[in-house]
Amino acid sequence: MNFFSLVLVNLGRNKRRTILTLLSVTVALFLFCSLGGVLDTLQEAIKVGSETRLVTRNAISLVFPMPLYRDRIAVLPGVKSVALQNWFGATDPKNPRNFFAQFGVDDAFFPIYAGDMTLVEASPPQADVAVPQGMDPKLASYLAEQTACVVGEKLLQKMGWKLGQTVTLSGTIYPGSWPFTIRAVYRARKKSFGEETMFFHWKYLNEHGMQGRAWVGVYVLDLGDPGRAADLAKQVDAMFENSDAATRTESEQAFQAGFVSMYGNIPFVLRVIGLAVVFAILLVAANTMMMAFRERVSEFGVLKTLGFEDGMVFRMVLAEAAIITLGGGLLGSLGAKLAIEGSGFNVGGFLPPMSVHWSTVATGIGVAFLVGAVSGLIPAWQAARLRIVEALRRVE
Repeated sequence: MNFFSLVLVNLGRNKRRTILTLLSVTVALFLFCSLGGVLDTLQEAIKVGSETRLVTRNAISLVFPMPLYRDRIAVLPGVKSVALQNWFGATDPKNPRNFFAQFGVDDAFFPIYAGDMTLVEASPPQADVAVPQGMDPKLASYLAEQTACVVGEKLLQKMGWKLGQTVTLSGTIYPGSWPFTIRAVYRARKKSFGEETMFFHWKYLNEHGMQGRAWVGVYVLDLGDPGRAADLAKQVDAMFENSDAATRTESEQAFQAGFVSMYGNIPFVLRVIGLAVVFAILLVAANTMMMAFRERVSEFGVLKTLGFEDGMVFRMVLAEAAIITLGGGLLGSLGAKLAIEGSGFNVGGFLPPMSVHWSTVATGIGVAFLVGAVSGLIPAWQAARLRIVEALRRVE
């Protein structure tokens, strides 16, 4: 019988304990990598933004709107185009908890984000429609209808909608029933952009929700020279410094990072929980290995009597701990990646679809290896230094 076969036989002596320990390590590493996946997703949310675009919002807070500054911003040298964007925040009347993100945008929005999304379905236009330069011709039907909207492919599948269908949402910030007709479906070129968002005409929101007051949530500035981003941000803010709605302009990545920071100390809390999970795994594994050592004291004496060297006994006990913890680590880490990424959960469109990076999976497997080494080290050392006379004399 070779070394590996002997280790497996020893693990099978108490199958129930081995399986339960393996499952406990699996569940613990699943939780550890799931928590790490939340941190990975928060990092992905920051990557949604681009350094070639600026975002202008109210200097007090994102929740306060601004007047229509578009034309004044657009004339600044270095600004190619300016898009409007307003958070809508409506709910599905059939299932209010089935939340997804909605934004009112103007026509300039789609050319600016053409590199982040591609249209995979679109309704044919009923009449000739002039499509602005730089905009996908597939949006002709969308441009011709005020209540038209563009939805993500995953949102369409999740809600069971179809192209051309009219759906009604219940307004919260802007009360009332809001009908929308799906005229185009987009697919994200980058996973971080997400596919569970609805975009519709800002003018529809302005006329029916804001009574023509033309409030704007944020302005997105597409720059001709990204190298001038810092100077342009200062120019925009200086232009409205003394107005009733002063502005704060920053890169899109910085804006997204600030949005993520609104979650507070969640990353710190998750790291603390992750460390607690690792400590719990260590206790479980160490307890299992110590129990196995105490039950097999006389067996170690017999093995040494038959010629097994101390080093062989040491490696055998350590290998048993490693197989249990590494097996659980592989199952838990890979299971977390498959389960979380397969679910496509994205916090209702606030974040990109949740993901677990391979680096997080590798960290989880590394933690399992470390736990196996630490939990098996003491019983392996005790088994190796055990004298034959003492082992055979001991009666449990």
